[in-house]
Amino acid sequence: MAPLSPETAMDLILWRHAEAEVGSDDLARRLTVRGAKQARQMAAWLKPRLPKHTRILVSPAVRTQQTADALELPYETSRKLAPDASVYDLLSAAGWPDSRQTILIVGHQPTLGQLAALLLSGQEAPWTVKKGAVWWFSNRVRAGETQTLLRCCLGPDILASGS
Repeated sequence: MAPLSPETAMDLILWRHAEAEVGSDDLARRLTVRGAKQARQMAAWLKPRLPKHTRILVSPAVRTQQTADALELPYETSRKLAPDASVYDLLSAAGWPDSRQTILIVGHQPTLGQLAALLLSGQEAPWTVKKGAVWWFSNRVRAGETQTLLRCCLGPDILASGS
């Protein structure tokens, strides 16, 4: 992906944590072997495309931390991105749409799906972001009109198939 252009106000990347173990302590759930592989595959695709000064925000849940660790880049842990967070918590943490930088959020369903729906349709809806998938949005202003674009939507299953 190209760096932000002058007409682009902000990029927001949503990355759902990869497949995790089942468990009763939600914050302590770890990635499965398959989940760790999904995280590595997506990180290998994502890392060379991230602008240099991307700010990475991660939920305090172990599975999101492990997913973000696959990037091998520094990140910030934010309680605003916890599994019980709202769409507006995520928007506030990211500073959308006024941050003027690229923000990568590593978080959870159903909030990521609801946020994707809000960004594209103007309304929250129960959309699904697959485990380990990335949705990349750009907010830009053209001729005085603010637009939100979906630049990329990619799941680990596509990367695994070699497409």
